Amino acid sequence: MVFSRPASESDFSVISTSGSLYVRDSLPKYNMQENSIPKEAAYQIIHDELLLDFKPKLNLASFVTTLMEPECDKLIMESINKNYVDMDEYPVTTELHNRCVNMIAHLFNAPLGDSEDAIGVGTVGSSEAIMLAGLAFKRKWQNKRKAEGKPYDRPNIVTGANVQVCWEKFARYFEVELKEVKVREGYYVMDPVKAVEMVDENTICVAAILGSTYNGEFEDVKLLNDLLLEKNNQTGWETPIHVDAASGGFIAPFIYPELEWDFRLPMVKSINVSGHKYGLVYAGIGWVIWRGKDDLPEDLVFHIKYLGAEQSTFTLNFSKGSSQIIAQYYQLVRLGQEGYRHIMENCHENAMVLKAGLEKTGRFNIQSKDDGVPVVAFSLKEKKGGHDEFEVSEMLRRFGWIVPAYPMPPDAQHVIVLRAVIRAEFSRTLAERLVHDISIVLHELDKLPPKVSAEGKEAGAVTAADEENGNINGAVHKRKSDLETQREITTYWKNYVVAQKTIKRQKVMAS
Repeated sequence: MVFSRPASESDFSVISTSGSLYVRDSLPKYNMQENSIPKEAAYQIIHDELLLDFKPKLNLASFVTTLMEPECDKLIMESINKNYVDMDEYPVTTELHNRCVNMIAHLFNAPLGDSEDAIGVGTVGSSEAIMLAGLAFKRKWQNKRKAEGKPYDRPNIVTGANVQVCWEKFARYFEVELKEVKVREGYYVMDPVKAVEMVDENTICVAAILGSTYNGEFEDVKLLNDLLLEKNNQTGWETPIHVDAASGGFIAPFIYPELEWDFRLPMVKSINVSGHKYGLVYAGIGWVIWRGKDDLPEDLVFHIKYLGAEQSTFTLNFSKGSSQIIAQYYQLVRLGQEGYRHIMENCHENAMVLKAGLEKTGRFNIQSKDDGVPVVAFSLKEKKGGHDEFEVSEMLRRFGWIVPAYPMPPDAQHVIVLRAVIRAEFSRTLAERLVHDISIVLHELDKLPPKVSAEGKEAGAVTAADEENGNINGAVHKRKSDLETQREITTYWKNYVVAQKTIKRQKVMAS
């Protein structure tokens, strides 16, 4: 424990932190300060600075859970000092972990008996889970190629261009070629037909996404499975499927129970899911489940003895907090299938309320599907005066909302969308409020003057040169980097805010 030494015998911070000497200096940014400060002052100064963060509940860019019940918060704090890796010292925590693995495996229809233990592990999140699943596929493919006397130095993996960045990380970190199926306007997920066409003898697996991060859409795992079965029968290969169910794994079983995407399909060998998304747990907890023992090569599993007893481990990191594992078990026990079903249905209904409200404005095209993760992705039908989705996103921050704007994947990157993720803690009232605030932003954008390009043309203006060059939309095709675009938007918004403040100040002075 650290004991603070007060600056004087009559340290005023004991009476009021706000009047003490500790708030008169900036907190250190590069080097630790020489002296300690009172715990009250340290807490208050850091607490006050954190107030400048946005409110997590209004952060619609994130899939991550931001609210749990007080009883679960209490369990988290009671177990926050337990290191999960010490399984011999914390056997009950280990047991709760194993129960979570079994429950999730049965939820995903793993071919297990009633009392048979599933093969899986808790991770920091789906990124680690995907790394582990990818390593298992790579090692199994390598072992098979070695046994056949064939080259094993050029593994590849087939995904859609809409995958989350963790798949690119896996490919780069573990030297696997990433073969991406490009999307197209109106179809923003992996096409199973094109994916299977890209499969060759070096493909370690095809990764399908149950809930694209771009628009929440489920990829057709059933069609992918059937096409792969046919190709494997023709070629003699055994190309498997991994399902990245980071977002959709805790949704589909409850509101789309008839959808076949999981271990009911024979080519699905492993599935990852994020407990900290629709598993309803704070960050960070994820899970990866394998179909059976044969799908996790034994030579990837380590057996250690120096923590008090022999135990098996297959994770990228070693030490890990127990709190999120216990929180996951709490949610599974507390909510049951009934509770998860009601929550996911409510999320879907709120997404439909938001979608209907946006459609009512007449200003947006909806780029997400009704079935899938409760995400509403939408783009402007018309960019009046050149004002675009990035400006809508930036102006919504004034109301406290974080609604990201971004381009779709190749080859549909010309489509810019805004995306709102509807989580369990997002109410019907908030959905209606968001539509109201978006309407205000649209009205304000309509009153702004048209944006002028670097060439001095108003956005949307068509010149003779445009027509001669085939540029009938009058758009400037010169590409800007993301950084240049963001700087332009930020500068424009700052100037707009300053102008509004000046007008208000003049009105006050005049009155």
